[in-house]
Amino acid sequence: MLRVFMNRGRCCCEAMGVVIRCRVERGRVGWRPEAVMYDVKALGARVVYSDNHLLAVDKPGGMLTQASGRDEMNVEDWAREWVRVEKKKTGAAFLHAVHRLDRPVSGVVLFARTSKALSRLNESMRQLRSGKLYVARVERAPEKLSGELVDFLVHDNHVGRIVDESCRDAKRAVLRYRQVSVGAAGALLEVELITGRYHQIRVQLSGMGCPIVGDVRYGAKRESKAIGLHHRRLTVEHPVLKELVQMEAPLPVGGCWS
Repeated sequence: MLRVFMNRGRCCCEAMGVVIRCRVERGRVGWRPEAVMYDVKALGARVVYSDNHLLAVDKPGGMLTQASGRDEMNVEDWAREWVRVEKKKTGAAFLHAVHRLDRPVSGVVLFARTSKALSRLNESMRQLRSGKLYVARVERAPEKLSGELVDFLVHDNHVGRIVDESCRDAKRAVLRYRQVSVGAAGALLEVELITGRYHQIRVQLSGMGCPIVGDVRYGAKRESKAIGLHHRRLTVEHPVLKELVQMEAPLPVGGCWS
């Protein structure tokens, strides 16, 4: 269906039949697709936790967590549509991501279903009262089987960098890792994220000479839409029940994980 706009307004039915002649410069014509359609049943298979206050979903690698302003599929809108259909909501359902995963990263993403839950969970995240466990497939095994990495990071132009502590805008980044297995294709690490900085795990593992499989931005040999980094487990205090809730997503099959 073609949409025509006049003076920044969309033409109405009454304007049909009117002929408009104008000169259009090369490259100035754009096409905007219709709204993205979401497969609610497919999202249901990815729900790892759900109650009246929270919803946790296993995000596929290669998909945005939230809308970017372009017509692209994103997990937040997908999950919102699932809530609307599954819970038989007549209007728009409140749903907001408590944290985000980078586009090529898979795994647990937590959403708040009420504004009160969102406020309390945001505060919990700020005070580092949550546990985040990732699994990373890296191109080479680390020199030590386990350890703690403490670096200072900055980012610009969508790339994170390790810098000196004295560098302007540098933020302290801490993670702990443990080697689970090693083979010809590289090593599998468990990574406990202590702080949540921009591309933190990707930057720090690359910094110690162990780039994540598929992550060419940070030194991998070959590019992949979904990289070998998966948010396996998230532990948070429930914003209403005040008890610990643990949400887990199984490792993906195929791609960087085969």
